Amino acid sequence: MIKGILFDLDGTLLDRDKSLVAFIENQYDRIPTFQCIQKNRFVQRFIELDQKGYVWKDKVYQQLIQELNIDLNSEELLRDYVESFHNHCIGFPGLIEMLDDLKGMELKLGIISNGYGRFQMNNIKGLNIDHYFDAILISEIEGLRKPDIKIFQRAIGRLGIEPQESIFVGDHPVNDVDASVNAGMKGLWKEDSFFDRPSSDHLTIRDLRDIKKLISVMLF
Repeated sequence: MIKGILFDLDGTLLDRDKSLVAFIENQYDRIPTFQCIQKNRFVQRFIELDQKGYVWKDKVYQQLIQELNIDLNSEELLRDYVESFHNHCIGFPGLIEMLDDLKGMELKLGIISNGYGRFQMNNIKGLNIDHYFDAILISEIEGLRKPDIKIFQRAIGRLGIEPQESIFVGDHPVNDVDASVNAGMKGLWKEDSFFDRPSSDHLTIRDLRDIKKLISVMLF
């Protein structure tokens, strides 16, 4: 019987691609120095350098400044990113509806996210979903990162459930799905064409709104 569901954040609950574009376009519009560069060029190059969030923004801004010959300080741009990104967070379709449904089923809910503590917490609050979760674990705060199974075990412990009573939902085939399966949980892959399929035995969804039906079958 399933008693708890845990989620990755970026690419699973948070539509990071849309959120990033919204932030970059806003930053471009706010900073006059950028106006000498074509907006589409600036946005596209930022996205390329970002590599789905796997390159931290200090490196992205340093490279942008060098390539585009921008007379700006990379540290100031990074500070603006850290302090402003949460204002542009966009959830995937059906996010709030899904969380309402799962709470209505009296399931324990959690988040495990790799990233910086304050930054990720601000993004969770930016989505206005922090109150849904019984446990939120962020790698910087925990001193552990996915795919280390210890962070999954710690999260399960905080929810007061057993691994076999839990599901982990994420978009990364290794860090989320394979790792959670290795921790004794059921892995649920939220499909992302950027990645290859997980190698472990797993469930699959394309849309957050598919979770309710899937979980309803597994509750008994």
